[in-house]
Amino acid sequence: MTNRKMFFTMLWGAVFRRRSRAMMAVIASLVGAATLFCLASVCVAVPQQMNEEMRAYGANLIVTPASVTGKSQGIDTATVRNVTALIGAGHSVKSAAYRYESVRINSAPYTIAGVDVKAVRALNRHWNVTGDWPGSGNVMVGRDVADALGVKVGSRVTIGYRAADASASASSSASAKSDSDESTETAESSAQGTQSTQTTQGEQTTQATENGRVSSDIMDNNGTEFRIAGIVDTGGNEDSIIYATTADMAKLAGSKRGADVVEYSVNAMGDELNDIVNNINRSADKNPNSAVKAQTVTRITSSDTRIIAMLQTLFWIVSLVVLVLTLVGVGTTISSIVSQRRNEIGLRKALGADSRAIGVEFYVESGIYGLIGGLLGTAIGYVLARVLCSTVFGRALGLNWLLCVGSLLLSVAIAVIASIPPVRRATRIDPAIVLREE
Repeated sequence: MTNRKMFFTMLWGAVFRRRSRAMMAVIASLVGAATLFCLASVCVAVPQQMNEEMRAYGANLIVTPASVTGKSQGIDTATVRNVTALIGAGHSVKSAAYRYESVRINSAPYTIAGVDVKAVRALNRHWNVTGDWPGSGNVMVGRDVADALGVKVGSRVTIGYRAADASASASSSASAKSDSDESTETAESSAQGTQSTQTTQGEQTTQATENGRVSSDIMDNNGTEFRIAGIVDTGGNEDSIIYATTADMAKLAGSKRGADVVEYSVNAMGDELNDIVNNINRSADKNPNSAVKAQTVTRITSSDTRIIAMLQTLFWIVSLVVLVLTLVGVGTTISSIVSQRRNEIGLRKALGADSRAIGVEFYVESGIYGLIGGLLGTAIGYVLARVLCSTVFGRALGLNWLLCVGSLLLSVAIAVIASIPPVRRATRIDPAIVLREE
């Protein structure tokens, strides 16, 4: 019998003659591999899954006009289309455009936003709307507006548009979409530029009245009557705005123009999102005639990053604890196996067996336990991770083959590393002492 054949014969006997001990070593590796693979799978999937979930809570990027001309005319449809195409290259994206104007209801100033209802509804799924969204001849008002006017769903209000009032609502209209972060400055400057230009134009004209929409008298309550279709309650600055369809806004103001702000919800975060912003701004620098300025909504992006960082840190801490426990479990089992075979090791050394050969046998045996436990543990860990993602996120989790290979290699490595101390003790056994005990 050759040395290689003898090696595998003894290895086979060592594994299957002591099945109970071997089973314990396999179970220790299995538990560790299952837990680590489940945590690693979820940790890899969490950023993407969380990012998709957070997209339901509004935009993480806004685009506003950058030039003076752009601020007066708004962002035209072609520019919006080009920016959307640039953002959407390799990313899923939702967008909604907002045109802001100042209006009066019962002589009090309010801000109205002309929107594409379908786009805004898809972008802001977290909005709590009582009643219906805006439609032709129907508006949706924020909770603060409804409380101030004392109106409810089904009430009717007369909205008057005065170009001379345009600059008064610039700050509130812009900040309503940015919510007290650095994006506020961009949106505010855009709205202020637009409204200021309209104010100048209003002063140079005779403020002609068309169907009661334009008035130069601050106490003039004439205007266009709208029905309140719904009331939106978000707890944010959206509650202080009136929402109308783009068509109704054009009729009310007596003119059409581009959007003051375009919001985007992009399936990206961190450096990837910042790269998108930089690309938009570089493209705008190359084409000043259609220049727009893009930046992230810090309130959303910082929340994404903070939540994901906390979850990942928690996962890695738990993974480290499981890794240590797995090392202890496998090491204890291997120590028990070595102790049981102490007499066998002494006899083999007395017959001339090399300490290195004995050590290799134990390392290979430990590696086999780690491989079997890693295979079973990886399969169980994947099932657990899939169930967890389906339960928490409502989405299926794909199999990451690179992670599977890493899990198997780690299981084998842990088993071998855990066996080093007991194997080193085994190779130092004095055969004379062992045989004397016999």
